[in-house]
Amino acid sequence: MARILIVGGTGFIGRHIAGRLAAAGHSVMAAGRGDVDLARDDAARLQAKVAGFDVVVNCAGLVRDVGGNTMDAVHAEGAMRLFSACIGAGVVRFIHLSALGAAPQGETDYQRSKGTSEAFFMDADPDGERLDWRVLRPSVVVGRGGASTTWLLAAAALPVLPRIGREDWKFQPVHVDDLAELVMRLAEGASSQRMIDVVGPEPMTAYELTRILRNWLRLRPTGSVRIPDRLFEMATTIGGRFTSGPLNPDVMKMLAGGNVSDPAGLTAALGRPPRSIRTALAMEPASDADRLAARLFLLKPVLRWSLAILWIVTGLLSFGLYPVEKSYEMLATLGLTGLVASLSLYGGAALDLLLGLLLLRGWRPALIGWLMLASMAAFTLLAFGLPADYWLHPFAPIVKNLPIAAAILVMIAMEAG
Repeated sequence: MARILIVGGTGFIGRHIAGRLAAAGHSVMAAGRGDVDLARDDAARLQAKVAGFDVVVNCAGLVRDVGGNTMDAVHAEGAMRLFSACIGAGVVRFIHLSALGAAPQGETDYQRSKGTSEAFFMDADPDGERLDWRVLRPSVVVGRGGASTTWLLAAAALPVLPRIGREDWKFQPVHVDDLAELVMRLAEGASSQRMIDVVGPEPMTAYELTRILRNWLRLRPTGSVRIPDRLFEMATTIGGRFTSGPLNPDVMKMLAGGNVSDPAGLTAALGRPPRSIRTALAMEPASDADRLAARLFLLKPVLRWSLAILWIVTGLLSFGLYPVEKSYEMLATLGLTGLVASLSLYGGAALDLLLGLLLLRGWRPALIGWLMLASMAAFTLLAFGLPADYWLHPFAPIVKNLPIAAAILVMIAMEAG
């Protein structure tokens, strides 16, 4: 039994590797950023954190720069410090997850930062005499919980499948179970080449993978629509700025440049050919929860934004877009007049506007949802004092609180961490 530290062990790939190693009887610590921060921990701190472990697996990675956590800081400088720390602490084996196409002069920041650390390992210890190191260079990794897989499943669940890029924009997806098995074999000392391209047996386009995933979800075959390159480029630019997922310009460049390789290295390391994505997915059939998650994924931000806009508009209307005198008339029917009426009107308007803006920004949406429900409940209790006309109006302005409350509860369930 080996003592194994997985840096980035709380992410998609790290979780799968941790599970496979633990099932094999190893003592595993899956470290998140709060435990090991490659962007901020200096060499001495990293050496102290890896001391006592036999194997260190580095799964830490970013798809875009976020504040001080830049790709250079994590993929290059942090990975190099971690490598040196493992040597200093006497770690026996170091397994590093890089990326297919990584190179110091790569086309994207992602490829360059990954390639820089690869070059450092090779220069610092080319034969692995001081540290038995391995670099794994996967193409797209497919599996439950993966960011790329989640986006592709959402696309697969659409009424019409999107087709992006040209027919020669191909990658070679590998299932996460094959990657986890590879790490387990290397952690246990299986001999292999220093660098392994971790790819599945079949190159394919994003559209072809989407069709496979739709079939896995057991949804009926459907047609497709070609997405213009310019529109896809705009979507990746926006996605790169506002999301932490795989929809970003670097991904588009890597797809355009091709992301394929010979699976012979992985076959030798596993002792068998990698499974095709169809076969690997068939071994874990989709559930109703998988289909529901795929259908709701793209609706999650739509629900949040629509509720935010409703609250913002409600606040603006109460501030004066709706005739203020009519608002005062309604408050008077509840016995609220004078300063109390003004405080109720403008205080409620300010609260609605604040909650709407915070939700639109995405600040703690679950908490904002509960505050929205509380404000709705307070208003509904007050509304019991209104004349029957307010309840029996054909547009049901108050009764509509019921479906809105249900929508908020759905949002809370989807957004809760």
